[in-house]
Amino acid sequence: MADAAVSGTRTTQRVLVAADKFKGSLTAVEVAERVTAGLRRVLADLEVEALPVADGGDGTVAAAVAAGFERREVRVAGPVGGEVTAAFALRDGTAVVEMAEASGLQRLPAGVFAPLTASTYGSGELLRAALDAGARTIVFGVGGSATTDGGAGMLSALGARFLDADGEPVPPGGGGLAALATADLSGLDPRLTEVELVLASDVDNPLTGPKGAPAVYGPQKGASPDDVAVLDTALAHFAKVLEGPAGPKAAEYAASPGAGAAGGIGYGALLLGARFRPGIEVMLDVLGFAPALARATLVITGEGSLDEQTLHGKAPAGVAAAARARGIEVVAVCGRLALPPEALGHAGIRRAYALSALEPDPAKSMAQAGPLLERVAESIARDFLT
Repeated sequence: MADAAVSGTRTTQRVLVAADKFKGSLTAVEVAERVTAGLRRVLADLEVEALPVADGGDGTVAAAVAAGFERREVRVAGPVGGEVTAAFALRDGTAVVEMAEASGLQRLPAGVFAPLTASTYGSGELLRAALDAGARTIVFGVGGSATTDGGAGMLSALGARFLDADGEPVPPGGGGLAALATADLSGLDPRLTEVELVLASDVDNPLTGPKGAPAVYGPQKGASPDDVAVLDTALAHFAKVLEGPAGPKAAEYAASPGAGAAGGIGYGALLLGARFRPGIEVMLDVLGFAPALARATLVITGEGSLDEQTLHGKAPAGVAAAARARGIEVVAVCGRLALPPEALGHAGIRRAYALSALEPDPAKSMAQAGPLLERVAESIARDFLT
């Protein structure tokens, strides 16, 4: 049973549900709703606070809206050109912008990849919309991208010009950067110098090389080995040409942690003066996690798959670390568990409950994720709260 008296004066048990989405089956909001329902089947009067979380990737805007931000929608270019309706979140001068809303894999036609030509232009339009809305701080969550263009499309939407030897704009996408001859950053939106731009990502890869964006993440976006080689060379050339208008920092940023995030859009953000921070840390600050944690006696976190990636900056690890620092017990829920108990313990997670333990068939588990999660939450209530 969890210790109900974390402070000397509080004896009422209060559960904080701070979980990420179960990708492909439940949003973070739905995870919180299902966990709450299951807990209250066992303890009808239990105090439960829901704070859906995200680490900067897809679902980040939804988490901000669930925390009280206003949802704003705008029409922007999708990764392969057609317009899409994308959203950002705004509250008290702080905007949460999710690049996947404009340039994510989910914006591609079903079964279609465009590793060489997908562009981040729409992400730049989203940033511009946040500026138009009066944002003074922009949290730029990156992840889940369909693109590997080093942020060139984003920079173009914000006023940069990338020209070939004939003075014509280079084609969209990372592949087109091979033809880049000159880069002009003088037309960048001047408001960018007046805002705090935070690059929020769980990825610390550099722009190019064996650990760079094309090599590590290109295959997830449909890039063949030949495509990866083309993209890596093109992005290296991009950074070299940018040494003209940007100076030595162009090369420094290319080697910096986070430059390779979301197909290199991290590099473009760093050129704009962004400060790189682990996505989950930024989002916990923005969402008001600290005061919610102070009210909790038990924290339930989780995501679709608890695995090695979880330990490297994903939402559950960030939540558990913050809770452990305050001496508050943490349990996790997940669809699939691929971590041994000792790894969970080192991460600050007392126990993990997987849907696969109730339904081993992955397709059925995903289809029935909601009811299964409620059953898991009932077990947590019995094991930790009664």
